[in-house]
Amino acid sequence: MDEPACPRCRDLLKRVAELEAQVAELTRKLEEAVRAGKRQAAPFRKGPPKPDPKPPGRKSGDAHGTHGHRPPPPPEQVAECHEAHLPDACPHCRGRLVETGTADQYQTEIPRTPLIRKFRVHVGHCEGCGKRTQGRHPLQTSDALGAAASQVGPDAQAAAAVLHTQMGLSHGKVASAFRTLFGITLTRGASARIDLRAAARLEPDYTLILDDVRSSEQIAADETGWRVGGHPAWLHAWVGDRATAYGIDSKRSADALERVIGADWSGVLSHDGFASYERFEGAIHQQCVAHVLRRARDLLATATRGAVRFPRQVIALFTEAIHWRNGYVPGTWTDNQLDAHRVSFDDRLLDLVRRPRAVPEYATLARHLRNHFEQWFAFVFDPRIEPTNWKAEQAIRPAVVNRKVWGGNRTAAGAQAQGVLMSVFETCRRQTLSVVDHISQTLRWFGNRLLTRPPLFG
Repeated sequence: MDEPACPRCRDLLKRVAELEAQVAELTRKLEEAVRAGKRQAAPFRKGPPKPDPKPPGRKSGDAHGTHGHRPPPPPEQVAECHEAHLPDACPHCRGRLVETGTADQYQTEIPRTPLIRKFRVHVGHCEGCGKRTQGRHPLQTSDALGAAASQVGPDAQAAAAVLHTQMGLSHGKVASAFRTLFGITLTRGASARIDLRAAARLEPDYTLILDDVRSSEQIAADETGWRVGGHPAWLHAWVGDRATAYGIDSKRSADALERVIGADWSGVLSHDGFASYERFEGAIHQQCVAHVLRRARDLLATATRGAVRFPRQVIALFTEAIHWRNGYVPGTWTDNQLDAHRVSFDDRLLDLVRRPRAVPEYATLARHLRNHFEQWFAFVFDPRIEPTNWKAEQAIRPAVVNRKVWGGNRTAAGAQAQGVLMSVFETCRRQTLSVVDHISQTLRWFGNRLLTRPPLFG
């Protein structure tokens, strides 16, 4: 086709070509998004392989990382010692072999034979009141006798709870793992009852965790979709100063958090901008800056010509604030200087979002930034505040993976147990406590006058 002589026609044809290319690119991205929504599991969401991937293995030189060598165990931990004798003759030429010394090699193996314990429970009665009494060994988790006398030990119960709740195995796979790896017969229903029993015994710990979250100076909150009995629900995560609490509720609103900390809580609340958190009027709000940067980068990816200016300005402003906060040295600024510095960021943001925007998406983002302008730069005044709610997102990520595996909980009791167990597991990790040891000790402590309750917080 011949090029038109009219300059205006040439400009219009050029503009049409640009718009057609933009429509084709947006159509491609839309199709990718639709496919990703139907196929969320890795590795499909990662896209095509990189054309020039980094070579596998360790880096050369001094920066290749630490070695993963297993150190030799101490002598008192060695349970077996086996001799690996020389063969009768040389395997190469069948010549006579002369022994010149020995060398040590170690193996750490899992037990394949289950340990069966038998408790001889002594039963008696009181001569005064006549009431029946029976003995209790520190390793017992229950006083049940008769048909319920054959039970699974406390360490095994703790392992089953960890495999399901923390590792993401379904109850059926937990039973299969016990049968295959340890030779212990366990049914799917038994695995589910172990979770319910452990959660009931850990309720006092869950109360302590909620109290600790309530007394925290900073809380990061997030929520994700869940299912209970096939019906939609929400899993809430609240990360405090020392503890992490989870709760499953039928609503996404902040009602669940309000029941924990109260509407008059006055600490620093980090969240993703969900409107329901606005009810905490006494709190200092820090909205997640990463969410804004992500929105701005998405807008920039499809912008052309002068339309790239606004998202670039948003990205530059928030990135500057984050870099300043990350490089801040405590004690170098007074409170007045920090307050003035934050005011300068607030003023620059207001100047940016007050201008009218012709693009609807830009106007929506500008309106959101303007309506909550006092919730973006709290971390500039107090650099101890995180500019994002990554702590809550990290806390909720394992639950999202588990949800993709077994879909959620079947009953309300299972959902309650899920929240209790996840809270105790994550808080134990933050307190550098062994999850299996803590659950095992709690199962043995319950109702046992011979033991003291294991502490959750040192």
